[in-house]
Amino acid sequence: MSELHNNPSFAKSAWFLRRLPDMDEAQFHQWRVLLEHRTGMTLSAERRSFLETNLAIRMREIGCSSYQAYYETIVSGPDAIREWSTLVDRLTVQETRFFRDPDAFRLVADYVLTRPREQLRKRPLEAWSVGCSTGEEPYTLAMVLRECMNQLDLQPLYGVTGSDISTPVIEKARIGQFNARKLQGMDENMKNRYFRPAERNTVEIVESIRERVCFTRLNVLDLDKAPMHGMNIVFCQNLLIYFRRWRRRDIVRRLAERLAPGGLLVLGQGELTDWQPPGLQKVPSEHVLAWIKRQADEE
Repeated sequence: MSELHNNPSFAKSAWFLRRLPDMDEAQFHQWRVLLEHRTGMTLSAERRSFLETNLAIRMREIGCSSYQAYYETIVSGPDAIREWSTLVDRLTVQETRFFRDPDAFRLVADYVLTRPREQLRKRPLEAWSVGCSTGEEPYTLAMVLRECMNQLDLQPLYGVTGSDISTPVIEKARIGQFNARKLQGMDENMKNRYFRPAERNTVEIVESIRERVCFTRLNVLDLDKAPMHGMNIVFCQNLLIYFRRWRRRDIVRRLAERLAPGGLLVLGQGELTDWQPPGLQKVPSEHVLAWIKRQADEE
């Protein structure tokens, strides 16, 4: 037994399995303040275990034994920027899939199909997926727009931008390869048109869709610096739930500023209640929370 304990690999694995002490109130407050200041994301007291679990996993990976030591690594360590990016990726990546909200994508299709055809011939449609994670949402938008253009017998003049705060998920999104379960519930004809088999039992997006989608890293706290302007469609679902009410309203105002007149803003159901964003007209729908930006002569 003594030889086993003296074995470096055994000592490392034993430490790895050791339970970290619970996070105290002061430490939780410290981490909450840091997360909200840097990302705008708020964590309720009920989500302390979520924070503890994700911090502990990362701390074990890098051999850090206390929450305070890891906090100091994040704030002022020599590799603080890269480590912060890794942690944000762990804390913000959510489970997603293609056509996650079918009602919302049907609304997007109806919106495009009812645009003046001459307008669609002259100017490319620009769509933006905010908080795009690993890319399922922007690629879905690209497929919807392609289907609409085909139905209207028009050239596929459109582009989609996906943005997210996490650099690792943006890199995954650019690759365009997915586990087949991400296509669960998707129409078989759509699967056959827009995916092809790839390595290690994955599928990949066909080139005609990938070439229409670009990705960029963007923190929604920095929307005033975002280069997106004159967007026809802004799709922002399952992101605002992490922010305080006043910040949700501020984010929506800034997103609305990036819309072209007549542009469509789609949010997640229940993410914004009892407030009418200025300059926007709510879309009458029982299943989708969306607005159209008023034309100048409607102001």
